[in-house]
Amino acid sequence: MTIAFVISLCVATNASDAFAQSVCLPSPRLLTTMPMGGQAGSEVEVTLSGEAIDDASELVFSHPGITAKSKLDDAGKADPHRYVVTIAADCPAGIHEARVMTPLGLSSSRVFSVDTVAELVQSEPSTSPELALPVTINSIVNATMPVRGVNHYRFEAKQDQRVVVDCAARGIDSKLNAVVIIADAAGRDLLVERRGDLLDFTAPADGQYIVKVHELTFQGGAEHFYRLAIRELSADQQPQRMAGTEAVNAFSWPPIGLAQVATTTEVEPNDSKRLGEASLVQTITLPCDIAGTFFPAADVDVFEFTAKKGESWWVEVASERLGLPTDPTMLVQRVVESAADGSKTESLVDVIELADIPSPVKVSGNNYAYDGPPYNAGTSDILGKIEIPEDGRYRVQLLDAFGGTRSDIRNRYRMVIRKAEPDFALVAWALHMGLRNGDRNALSKPISLRPGATMALEVVAFRRDGFDGDIELSMQSLPDGVFAQGLKIPAGKSRGIVLVTADEGAPSGWANATFIGQAEIEGETVSRPCRLASMAWPVKDAWSEIPSPRLVVDVAVSVGSAEVAPLTIQPTADAPIEVVAGESVTIPLAHRRRSEFSGATVAMQTMGSGFEAHPKFDLPLNDDHSEVTLDLAKLKPAPGDYWIAFYGSAVAKYSREALAPDPMAPAPIVPAPVDAAKPSSEPAKKPSTTDIADIVVSKPIAIRVLPAEKK
Repeated sequence: MTIAFVISLCVATNASDAFAQSVCLPSPRLLTTMPMGGQAGSEVEVTLSGEAIDDASELVFSHPGITAKSKLDDAGKADPHRYVVTIAADCPAGIHEARVMTPLGLSSSRVFSVDTVAELVQSEPSTSPELALPVTINSIVNATMPVRGVNHYRFEAKQDQRVVVDCAARGIDSKLNAVVIIADAAGRDLLVERRGDLLDFTAPADGQYIVKVHELTFQGGAEHFYRLAIRELSADQQPQRMAGTEAVNAFSWPPIGLAQVATTTEVEPNDSKRLGEASLVQTITLPCDIAGTFFPAADVDVFEFTAKKGESWWVEVASERLGLPTDPTMLVQRVVESAADGSKTESLVDVIELADIPSPVKVSGNNYAYDGPPYNAGTSDILGKIEIPEDGRYRVQLLDAFGGTRSDIRNRYRMVIRKAEPDFALVAWALHMGLRNGDRNALSKPISLRPGATMALEVVAFRRDGFDGDIELSMQSLPDGVFAQGLKIPAGKSRGIVLVTADEGAPSGWANATFIGQAEIEGETVSRPCRLASMAWPVKDAWSEIPSPRLVVDVAVSVGSAEVAPLTIQPTADAPIEVVAGESVTIPLAHRRRSEFSGATVAMQTMGSGFEAHPKFDLPLNDDHSEVTLDLAKLKPAPGDYWIAFYGSAVAKYSREALAPDPMAPAPIVPAPVDAAKPSSEPAKKPSTTDIADIVVSKPIAIRVLPAEKK
């Protein structure tokens, strides 16, 4: 099956115009694909748009079962605007990542969905019931919402036939807030969904029916794309949403080793409304793994278990991290029995109440990179410890804090109560920039490196069941000329750094890297994967648009060929710098400047466990060398080996021609001076530049702190 669809490629034009107000050097960003997916075992023609993706040479995917070739024009020449994508028959249904390789490196990703049913592309809006696009049941339409428009689709159904209509939008990176309506053949509304959920419809009679789709506030345009699925289900089938992206906080679920299916299920009725209704309490034995639902509205599930004084149990509940609009809350109580007047009574004594899991690191207070990262690793799910104060019976009351307004059997949860199983989970994102003067930027930052550049990734740890040890960070399977150095997450802390560096001579290329953290847990070395998060869209003004971060399926690292880093800062020696604990050490730095900068200095901070308390210092931008002195008497790092780096925000005079690689000039400073030996009546022309702020990160620096009694 082949689907054809053609539009023009949108690219960033003149660098001065496109990036005049930008924060961070330009990065390639893939913004739209049309269509947004295809059927397994088919071939589709895909058209792209994006920022800084002109001269893209390759379209690549996170799964090897999806491949692409450039579309050839009538003259047999590769068309950089279009690709023919082949989806293998055994490619798994779900979401995958699409990227393009450009002279600046690999772009940010865009979701590409694979399904098992036939697909079509809507090439023209269908703005009225009379213009409704005919669609067969068990198919998917790829479409874009016109501004202030409503698209219409027509399908045939038999009486009592069950049809589920699902519109994938936000879950596939679209900006569309979809309103979906099923109407009769004349366009009269029968069923309406305004929250982006699916519609479960049973046809009242044989005939034609209309599906209407529009944006909640009637916005539209290329960024408001969607996939509309119309499927038939039997009466006993549970409807499932099309696959979508995961929120950043989903990185912490499930615990390693948890079975895919819970060993126990909630059994209704288990809702104790009145004291003494033991028949409504579900008895469980610890440890336990229970699957249940917050259904019907205002459901309170009650479980009872026996335990011994001094026991410790960890309880974890996942629901919001499963992608559901829920807020689990738990109350654990001790059942106290008493006898009076020949009758037995029971009372309940509160032991602990558990609710939200806060983010392991401070999050931006207003959804952009200003006072913290615009990524929230916290969740409204539950993780906590139950200390048993006395022998006896205990009750767990579990509810959705806002469940009184929701009645959806799909609002499920998973509750695990276990002995301590110390562990951790990791998530990372590109280091954000602290902004000033009203800037409101939150940009997707692919790991696309310029030769000579170092990029810092913030890594956040979710610590489970009391684990409190060091976590060593590393990245392997990198492109040629690229290396990574982890600045560990120290014991008791939740934040670390990984520095990814491209050598000055690194060739253009890309690879899917392996990103892990390692720790000693109960005498064994364990490795855990680190998930990567990114912005779904570059948000340049969060007063008008709230950022939408999400988890990425893979960890793609690349090196570009078009530009070099404006500035490289590195230690003058590769060997560890040795210093005795309590003394001071001076670190000599070499600068390789390839651009002009606004200002003579840049304020630098120190990253790396044990050294982050070092005060800010000014690094001279116009010098080739500088040095930094660290006072270990104030910092008090324990003896051992450390990795640190320095970072700050500098404003570069950016022009693509100025930063073009030049192997004949090992240390270019631009703009070049006028050649005095060749007088000219015209002054030398400088490249057209624009001021762009970016994060400057030094190459990693190894420090060995020796015990005070010996060097």
